[in-house]
Amino acid sequence: MPATTNFLAADLGASNGRVLLARWDGARFALQELHRFPNGPTAVHDRLYWNVLGLWSELQTGMARYAAQYSEPPAGIGVDTWGVDFGLLDRAGRLMGNPVAYRDARTNGIIDIACAVVPAETIFDITGIQFMQFNTLFQLYAMRHAGDPQLDAAETLLMLPDLFHYWLTGRKAAEYTIASTSQMFDARERRWAAGLMAKLDLPTRILPQVVPPGTVLGEVLPGVLDATGLDDPVPVIAPGGHDTASAVAAVPGLDARSLYISSGTWSLMGMEIAEPIINERTRSLNFTNEGGVDNTIRLLKNIAGLWTLQESRRQWRREGQDFSWNDLTSQAEQAEPFRSLIDPDAADFLNPSNMVDAIRDYCRRTDQPVPETVGQVVRCCLESLALRYRWVLNALEEITGTQIETMRIVGGGSQNRLLSQLAADACRRPVVTGPVEATALGNVMLQAIAAGRLSSIAEGREAIAASIEQETFEPGPVAGWDDAFGRYEALSVRG
Repeated sequence: MPATTNFLAADLGASNGRVLLARWDGARFALQELHRFPNGPTAVHDRLYWNVLGLWSELQTGMARYAAQYSEPPAGIGVDTWGVDFGLLDRAGRLMGNPVAYRDARTNGIIDIACAVVPAETIFDITGIQFMQFNTLFQLYAMRHAGDPQLDAAETLLMLPDLFHYWLTGRKAAEYTIASTSQMFDARERRWAAGLMAKLDLPTRILPQVVPPGTVLGEVLPGVLDATGLDDPVPVIAPGGHDTASAVAAVPGLDARSLYISSGTWSLMGMEIAEPIINERTRSLNFTNEGGVDNTIRLLKNIAGLWTLQESRRQWRREGQDFSWNDLTSQAEQAEPFRSLIDPDAADFLNPSNMVDAIRDYCRRTDQPVPETVGQVVRCCLESLALRYRWVLNALEEITGTQIETMRIVGGGSQNRLLSQLAADACRRPVVTGPVEATALGNVMLQAIAAGRLSSIAEGREAIAASIEQETFEPGPVAGWDDAFGRYEALSVRG
């Protein structure tokens, strides 16, 4: 058996985090979960904070578990997280306070206030990023608007993966893909949008140097090595710091005629392109141009993915009905097709106290049959999401002028075989699923390239394809889908 090389990936999500080991044997990756831990914001005096020191402790626990099991040092470690959130450091490099979570209410209404100073068209023309009130730009402007003293006292802003890399190495840098989520980044020039920030009276001195994914940032500091039981130097390698960027990096077979869906609570659906597409049409459709690996652009749409189904399942659990995912799928398969539809991105479903009631109320308000049974609710959620995919596919083809031939679904949602088949049927395109662990595999694949174990993203994607099982779903009968799509478009009031 060929000698293996070990890499560590810290994949931190908004609800949980993991430290994983990837063993590379020269042809394939094998993943092992070393440590899993919960995450979530904590409310203090009407403010939502991330416990980043707790996450830092958990990250070190994962490293220690590696050291306890393996004698050879890892060839690299890299951290990816969700986008937009950040920490502020003072002149001494110390964290000034707990980072505020993106769902915090401080940004309510701030887009309109900011756009009264700099028009939305100007912001989009520079950044190419879709407008969401929790983007870093608006978080900072909310601080300025409220007179938050931290903003003027801060010396450095670090997006969350960059903050953990700084604690690992002592180096302050901004990885390209995570920086691009901030809406403070010039999408065409691939640099911070200093002029835009100045117009909003936001400090540009706090912005660190931007580095591409795959950059070796340095070695793990001696104190961290001692705390985790690692004996030898360990390189810290920036992956796609934005978890979606790492996930897209791991999509096998992704080419100019494929789209990807990183599927989970959210569905991030888009294409990998060479240059941003920034015009009035992409702005009106609310598409985003985020940075990708290998200096690419991720032209994509954020969709409320399996959120409605996950929250419905949580509601049924509260009521004493603990359905497995297989139970839910089985009941949906028996339910009448196209009975009731929703717009998954409607404001009704952002964060209702009872998702099942919210779905029923929506259907009642839109003069549709109200889904009563569990199977009817699940079928409503999944068919509506498949129709949302069709809408986005049509928009992507219009924006890019490209005929899309294949849909590639990765992430945890790729395990929902019924959704994959419905997506193929609705969109009339073959759907190829896998890998489930796309984010972690993309993370370690970029490390392997930096460490000289792989030569390119293309070779890395081939290695990932060899490491996993994929499944193809061919489109089935088209009866009913066109009528359902017309109904969906009538319901949907947003781009």
